Amino acid sequence: MERKKSLQTLTKAEEEVMQIIWDLGKCLVRDIIERLGDPDMPHSTISSVVRILEKKGFVDHKAYGKTYEYFAVVTKEDYAQQGVKGLVEKYFGGSPRMLVSYLVKSKDLDLKELNDLMQSLDNE
Repeated sequence: MERKKSLQTLTKAEEEVMQIIWDLGKCLVRDIIERLGDPDMPHSTISSVVRILEKKGFVDHKAYGKTYEYFAVVTKEDYAQQGVKGLVEKYFGGSPRMLVSYLVKSKDLDLKELNDLMQSLDNE
């Protein structure tokens, strides 16, 4: 069985930019700035964050002259899966059952949701 390479953790700013890249598929830095909704955001700031994401292995680019089009090479699902696994390991002793128990006890997951979850797991 092939083991997936462990992904680095993203900072809040990196994750915000990554969410936009995942949503857009392919994009330019100006597309990210537009999506952030802050027209005063310096292009260089977002460009730096995207280059960091590229160094961390989350995005790659295709160059069209001086223009770079960025795209994700790590799926949102893979990053989320690693995050959930890390959460379960760190806070619930590696036990998904303890996580579900916590969600039920804290009323973040009601019995109908729990039942739906169990049925969907049974159907996989």
